[in-house]
Amino acid sequence: MSLGQYLTSRVFFLQLLASAAIIAVIGYLFMHWLTFTTDHGHEIEVPNLAKLTEEQVEAKLDDLDLDYVLLDSVDYRSEFPKYSVVEQDPLPGTKVKVGRKIYIKINASGFSSVKIPDLIEKTYREAVPTLKALGLEPGTITYIPNLGKDMVLEMRLKGRNLKVGDRVLKASKIDLVLGDGKASYVDESQADSTATEPAETQNDEQ
Repeated sequence: MSLGQYLTSRVFFLQLLASAAIIAVIGYLFMHWLTFTTDHGHEIEVPNLAKLTEEQVEAKLDDLDLDYVLLDSVDYRSEFPKYSVVEQDPLPGTKVKVGRKIYIKINASGFSSVKIPDLIEKTYREAVPTLKALGLEPGTITYIPNLGKDMVLEMRLKGRNLKVGDRVLKASKIDLVLGDGKASYVDESQADSTATEPAETQNDEQ
């Protein structure tokens, strides 16, 4: 049988179909094996770990065949319990594979302290961003007679006067005493002459 006759024969087409069927079966088995080894389609929803302690996180993730890595602690946040999870990555609801590591950050045990900056004779607008940059908050504002309108004259915490460099806890509310801009300026020379007038009058009378 010549090559041309073989290529057009029934035997050739049967062999070609058999080869295609074998390749299809091998491909199907290979895809199933790949799916099994990569655990494709078996994903786990990341739980919400917020406000859980590290021990609770470990127990919860173990039940889901997930792992965790503690990255660091963050500045204390009053809305979270001490030593509880504040941040996590991936976020809750994310689909991940078995064994995926969840990265967490833990709340500190309390507020850290910062030094009081020099705000004296700064304007209120200048003082507020400085306080917030340090993790502090502006508290009650009190005005007293002074030429400098909205100028910081004193800093207080719970009624106690603060000096530059004093340490206070973050998130503290710093009360500010400001000038009202309504005080009048009296020339010192005028004040001195006024003070000496009675003495001069008395001498004249004598």
